[in-house]
Amino acid sequence: MVSSEVIDTLIEARWIAPVEPAEIVLQDHAIAIDKGIIKAILPTEQANLQFKARQQVTLNNHLVIPGLINLHTHAAMSLLRGLADDLPLMEWLNNHIWPAESRYVDESFVLDGTRLACAEMLAGGITCFNDMYFFPEVTAEVALEIGIRAAIGMIVIDFPTRYACDAEDYLAKGLALRDKYQHNQNLSFCFAPHAPYTVSDKVFSSVLTYAEQLNLPIHVHLHETQDEVNISLETKGLRPIDRLHKLGLIGPNLIAVHMVHLTDNEIILMQQQNCNVVHCPSSNLKLASGFAPITDLLNHGVNVGLGTDGAASNNRLDMFEEMRLAALLAKAESGRPDALTAHKALQMATLNGARALGINTITGSLVVGKSADITAVDFSDINLSPCYDPISHLVYTAGREHVSHVWVNGRMLLDNRHFTTLDKLELHHRVASWQQRIAS
Repeated sequence: MVSSEVIDTLIEARWIAPVEPAEIVLQDHAIAIDKGIIKAILPTEQANLQFKARQQVTLNNHLVIPGLINLHTHAAMSLLRGLADDLPLMEWLNNHIWPAESRYVDESFVLDGTRLACAEMLAGGITCFNDMYFFPEVTAEVALEIGIRAAIGMIVIDFPTRYACDAEDYLAKGLALRDKYQHNQNLSFCFAPHAPYTVSDKVFSSVLTYAEQLNLPIHVHLHETQDEVNISLETKGLRPIDRLHKLGLIGPNLIAVHMVHLTDNEIILMQQQNCNVVHCPSSNLKLASGFAPITDLLNHGVNVGLGTDGAASNNRLDMFEEMRLAALLAKAESGRPDALTAHKALQMATLNGARALGINTITGSLVVGKSADITAVDFSDINLSPCYDPISHLVYTAGREHVSHVWVNGRMLLDNRHFTTLDKLELHHRVASWQQRIAS
């Protein structure tokens, strides 16, 4: 008799949605994990004969999916959640957010704000986030402390802050951080010039040079509002996309966030240049930015992922809400109920995000050889009964409150809704202290 192979973890589930191959759901299967890597996905009965696990997790009423990837956020801004709501973007930024940031944002703010964001994201099944904020070295440290995967934005902006005095200082600090952690598997890096209205042509050109040398993505807000487009036409004589195209930034390394106001030719340009787009439906709606032409982008083969934006403008870091809204808005905008299916919404929230970040060989789908970044969703709640199609249920019925377990690199970070690497009570106390300080 052949002895069973010893592995670290075996996850048995009622359903598994690997995302690759597309639109496949496996029933009564198990995922074998060893040394943080998916070793096999096979029928549960066969898995129990083939493997002997040090830890066995049985999820009889659950759907197991790849960990969700939040392709755009400002994690530490969770401490500014609800500070200034129901305002246009530029009024919100100029009169409320930027003044608050100039007064309060330092290393300790980013430390506690990122911890708060990571707690919210992990509890909602997010295993990787792409961040753009000040003091990114603190964000990296928090991500490593908690165990969540992060793409760290090397932020660049023209004006001075407590973090850096000028564009050269921002870039130097970002590059030093990347050099320090470039071999850490849980961290990847992007250049993060904030937006065309806060970054000069000279700085964009420097960012492009470094990005090409290091083969790193460029993560930037672009065409978020009609005002942004109008101001660019008035001051530069070009639409923002035309300006960035002229500078050479429109290409396969671009991660363009929002992309609400686009012409047909701009959509074709994004297709031709193999760009990536981040759709942030909740933030776009809340700030009245408009309706991004996601159906047209997808029909042209553009890689589109999903992001929450920051909690100050959403006000949740909830990828379940983004999947549902993205699917519903696409149907309403196109007049076609199949414009963005539940399966496609899940792919946007997982594999598409990984592709944009250049980490799709590591994460984004449940495939043998990839890291075990996994989220389990409990369908036993009476509000989720009956279930005829688990992917439809995931997108249109379930919510982040139904997430029960989360693994990153095979390490369980959420165990039956309890954090394993975060002290929730201490975090509550620290956040309350910030609230009192900022409110006063």
